[in-house]
Amino acid sequence: MGADRVFAYGAATGLLGDLLLGDPRRGHPVAVFGRVAGAVERTLWRDDRGRGALHTAVCVGGAVALARLAASAARPSRTASVALTAAATWAVVGGTTLAREARVIGRALRAGDVEAARARLPHLCGRDPQALDADQIARAVVESVAENTSDAVVGALVWGAVAGVPGLVGFRAVNTLDAMVGHKSPRYRRFGWASARLDDLAGWPGARLTAVLAAAAGGDPRGAVRAWRADAARHPSPNAGPVEASFAGALGVRLGGRLSYGGRVEDRPVLNARGRAVRVGDIDRAVRLSRRVSWLALGVCAAGRFVAEGRLGNGRPTGKGRTS
Repeated sequence: MGADRVFAYGAATGLLGDLLLGDPRRGHPVAVFGRVAGAVERTLWRDDRGRGALHTAVCVGGAVALARLAASAARPSRTASVALTAAATWAVVGGTTLAREARVIGRALRAGDVEAARARLPHLCGRDPQALDADQIARAVVESVAENTSDAVVGALVWGAVAGVPGLVGFRAVNTLDAMVGHKSPRYRRFGWASARLDDLAGWPGARLTAVLAAAAGGDPRGAVRAWRADAARHPSPNAGPVEASFAGALGVRLGGRLSYGGRVEDRPVLNARGRAVRVGDIDRAVRLSRRVSWLALGVCAAGRFVAEGRLGNGRPTGKGRTS
């Protein structure tokens, strides 16, 4: 069994495990990485880009090195290699938790319990919930579902297809580190610069694939492409822009506008101005679109790995037609 089939079988099993089981309840590897990265930060922190770059190299490099050791140990056994890929995929993707949190908020909003929705929103995104009404909360949830479809699922699958288990683990390490130190607070403006830039680079291919698949799988492919082309570049994030704009067009809604992070108010550009305002029912529509995009991404990434391994077209010999 080649590396292409190991990835395809392992990633499909891991994605199915996430669908059926969600995230591990205890000892989540991402949480363990976060604790280690926090300890490294306490040792290395200075208000300095160089120290931040060292922190990024130590944390991400250490995670990738451990993943390579595990992959090398499993390589002699096809079963072990598939199992390791499945376990890594299950550990790094978060589609089920994303959908669950979004739907919990959606149910609270449908029941008219805005306070419960506000209390739950920080589980999904970092916005200040107290100033948001029901429709604004719904918009925040749809935007988070869109962005995290790329960050929590598709980006990991892309790097898994490129580099196997080290790619899966490395992408999640980069993304987690960016969430920890990559924001522009006084403490992290310089120290977190390297993590934020590396996350932009690592997230670039997954974000574009997510935007393409959202356009293909949504209800309005032309609207999705139109919104992506017109509005994505206006978003402050080079990767969230294409994803959120494509989701907005595919769902026929407007995203963007005023939001608040940590007491700081931002007026972001509107994405898909032709769309209508987000309603509570759009949360479930966004979750369903996210699911379709995730499984399509698995197919695209597995097919890409097969092509790279030469199993399609004029690749390695198949063994057919040999004579004894």
